[in-house]
Amino acid sequence: MEIITTALDGVVEIRPPRHGDDRGWFSETYKQHTLRDAGIDITFVQDNESFSAPAGTLRGLHYQVAPHPQDKLIRVIHGSILDVAVDLRRDSATFGQHVAVTLTADAGNQMLVPAGFAHGFCTLVADVRVAYKVSGVYAPECERAIRWDDPDLAIDWQLPSSGPTLSGKDEIAPFLADQPDLF
Repeated sequence: MEIITTALDGVVEIRPPRHGDDRGWFSETYKQHTLRDAGIDITFVQDNESFSAPAGTLRGLHYQVAPHPQDKLIRVIHGSILDVAVDLRRDSATFGQHVAVTLTADAGNQMLVPAGFAHGFCTLVADVRVAYKVSGVYAPECERAIRWDDPDLAIDWQLPSSGPTLSGKDEIAPFLADQPDLF
């Protein structure tokens, strides 16, 4: 596995190798000891999967606070997304900054978003399936969200001209400056 660092400490892109022949290809998408050898020692406790029908579906920016923060390992099973992580660690030199990585089923690349970061993605095509591992169970009382269009974050989501398709919760999420619960 190739581990590529990003501008945010702890957020990495992971590129598992694919071994192909005339039948197609095979890839080990998760290998705990390889990640541990690279300094990534996370125990994942739950796998999640989402399906988004229209291109421009935007999910996020989401995170969970203590006592149930979550590390996330995200990959695309079908289609492509712009995957975004925002640093919410108040003592970090990169607090409030973000990174964006295009993840595609064809490339098989993944993004690791550790606890202490908000996560979101926008589908770049129709009919996208995303799978991700999390290190903590879903805890509604610890769930938080930040507005996708927060001007202080200035994220270029690569949206279609029609704009995003959002959940009701994401439409009314507060701005980062209004968040009392960060890391």
